Amino acid sequence: MKYAVLILIFVLSLIGDVLKIPILSVDEVNNLATIKVDNLNVGMSGFVFHTLAENHSVIVKNIVVKSYDKESKIATLILSDSDTLTQDALPKGRWKVVVGDTALLAFGYSRAFLIAPSEEIYHRITKNTKSVQWIHPDLFATLLSLNGHPTPLRSDFTNLSVSTAVGIIFIYLDKKVFTLDAKSFKILSVLDTPLEQKSIHLPFYTRVEKIEANWWGEGSDALKEYEPYYYKLMIDANKENKQLYKIIKNGDKKLQNLLKDFEIKD
Repeated sequence: MKYAVLILIFVLSLIGDVLKIPILSVDEVNNLATIKVDNLNVGMSGFVFHTLAENHSVIVKNIVVKSYDKESKIATLILSDSDTLTQDALPKGRWKVVVGDTALLAFGYSRAFLIAPSEEIYHRITKNTKSVQWIHPDLFATLLSLNGHPTPLRSDFTNLSVSTAVGIIFIYLDKKVFTLDAKSFKILSVLDTPLEQKSIHLPFYTRVEKIEANWWGEGSDALKEYEPYYYKLMIDANKENKQLYKIIKNGDKKLQNLLKDFEIKD
């Protein structure tokens, strides 16, 4: 029980209020912008919106926090095309990010999704977290069936985030809970959570008995191993994360071949 409480405390520290911060500078050539803020986690995602008139704004770009300087309190943001509204019938403007626009971060952090290897672990982690709205894994399994992916791809997590406004993904692996921003898939925290694991439900705990598969293509095969696959998904988005590198290096021998995927030298 105490581990669920620890996760709740951390989630509450992440949620706080949605951050709304004015854009300080823009580098259009490199698709970067800066903001000034007292504290920020690298990897947090959000978007930039531009005010057209009173009570009328438009989202112009997605953003991910690339770096944060604690001394100057300046955060550098990566700008990318917005996927928040995917309605082709709506008119598309040609607005650019300009100084004075508003960066909105931590949007959706009050809605979370958990990848867990068993029903027991899923319920032990989620049942006492009343300040977080948990998106049930059955919903994700249904989405995977629609996409024909019994093995979830990174793009499936992005689709889940966009369609359900989920901001946080939790993944339980080897007695640890990894907390990730749902869009950037950057690791925000790793918490030791030594729960007893008696079984593994592939590709993750869900009450959906069968996830439909495409005839061919990436994600169409059934997932065969739980830990190596989800570690690989995280590595692809966190190639320079030294904490993740150390965890895998000191982990099971079957994970050692994943070390080559990092951009870290011993």
